[in-house]
Amino acid sequence: MKIQGMMLAMLLGAASLGAQNTDSGVKPDNTKVNKRDRDANQPTADQQKNTASDLDLSKNIRRSIMDDKSLSTDAHNVKVIAQNGTVTLKGPVKSDAEKSAIMSKAVSVAGSTDKVVDQMSVKQ
Repeated sequence: MKIQGMMLAMLLGAASLGAQNTDSGVKPDNTKVNKRDRDANQPTADQQKNTASDLDLSKNIRRSIMDDKSLSTDAHNVKVIAQNGTVTLKGPVKSDAEKSAIMSKAVSVAGSTDKVVDQMSVKQ
């Protein structure tokens, strides 16, 4: 009886592993994004300024994005980088509507469209 129970547990474990394997065989190609982000002229998260105004700016935009529960996880994970009053938004989102919503939130907090740089991409 013990052996049958162990065999059943092994079969169930193998079945659950097979069910979790949803790899379509297509690997993401982030080459262009990675090259862009290595460019010394492109802002990255580690270049976020520590001035009170830039920290408040990025915090308030991030809070506005996170408070919108209609946005996807990808949208909630967009990078918000503030440097000298200008905000750069980077990362993938699910749709043009999400991209517009995030831009709108950032412009609302930053005060004008000239202070927001959109480097978000819509996932295909």
